[in-house]
Amino acid sequence: MKFEPIITSLLDTDLYKFNMNQVIFHKHTDLNGEYHFKCRNKDVIFTDEMLNEINMQIDHLCTLKFTNDELDYLRSIRFIKFDYVEFLRLWHPIRDYVTTYLDSGILNVIVKGPLFSAMQFEIYLLEIINEVYFRCKYDYNMLLESAKERLEEKILKFKNKEYNFKFAEFGCRRRLSKEFMNYAIKRLKDSCPNMVGTSDVYFAYKYNLTPIGTFAHEYVQMYQGIDSIPLAYTNHYALNDWYDEYKGDNGTALTDTLTTDLFLLDFDRAMVNNYSGVRHDSGDPYIWGEKIINHYKKYGVDPKTKMLLFSDSLDFKRAEALYQYFKDKSKVSFGIGTYITNDTCVDALNIVIKLQYVNDRPVAKISDSSTKTMCDDEVYLKYLKNSIDFRLKRNK
Repeated sequence: MKFEPIITSLLDTDLYKFNMNQVIFHKHTDLNGEYHFKCRNKDVIFTDEMLNEINMQIDHLCTLKFTNDELDYLRSIRFIKFDYVEFLRLWHPIRDYVTTYLDSGILNVIVKGPLFSAMQFEIYLLEIINEVYFRCKYDYNMLLESAKERLEEKILKFKNKEYNFKFAEFGCRRRLSKEFMNYAIKRLKDSCPNMVGTSDVYFAYKYNLTPIGTFAHEYVQMYQGIDSIPLAYTNHYALNDWYDEYKGDNGTALTDTLTTDLFLLDFDRAMVNNYSGVRHDSGDPYIWGEKIINHYKKYGVDPKTKMLLFSDSLDFKRAEALYQYFKDKSKVSFGIGTYITNDTCVDALNIVIKLQYVNDRPVAKISDSSTKTMCDDEVYLKYLKNSIDFRLKRNK
């Protein structure tokens, strides 16, 4: 490898990967998944040098196993169960599940295997791809210094009370480097009490922070691949399985996998009471927030007892504006990622790895923003949209 190993601990991933994986381990081990990488930026070229380094970093990743101390830490998280941790004692990433290649400078990454194993690659691969890209393309030390300077400016604004909101760090998937993420989290922990935790389990473990996370779009998407579940009702089954697993102890629901309007049809009185809040990840956050507040009121629930968690491409200025608007209407918190971990003098990459097939059936994320729709099969996507539209119209 040209660089030092980027992943040195299997804890170096988002908490929601463990949260979702535990549900799959207990309920859906028969599912197989296929994930595809996508860079949403235009005119981004990956080189043979980058691909070679990425592959060697993946090779190293697949030599890792959880240590006893890491397993003990996972057991200490109140909703992570003993049998699942014992499974992780045996589990490790399997190299054969990952394929990478270049097509005219476009990076292609496909992960295919049992869903409980394939899904774990997402964050590790994004961390590797992002760091390799920036180290190879730019003067890394220049980027590192600019990131540190910008972080200090942000911390100063909290000290000066220009910003007042609470937030969790959500940035491992698009971080400049593990080195900078370590620096940023330590600085924020030492100097910014407004940071309430991090989604990265390794850094929560290392710095005694609260690990924060719920579930991602892939969790709802996977139910599209189960034959017995009608496509327009996947939120219903996903919400029920999640509550059955966690009994409200891990209770923030993501609303926009198949549009928030469809989600709300299944976010009924029982689910409103069972879940402590909801997470926004696409569409106009103000319209979304008001829609959620009105939904709570429809069921006679005080919105001030529930959490609105905003996590869509936020910077601190946008977060403060949302906080000021909603703080007297509901509990409010924020998950902020790239703006913390990869804000430098060059543009960050907008890279994702999304679930595309379950048991060889296409699945899709539709979202509340058309630019975030991701599906390889246009025929399936049209059919899914028609199914959603039919149910929405029927319930008007």
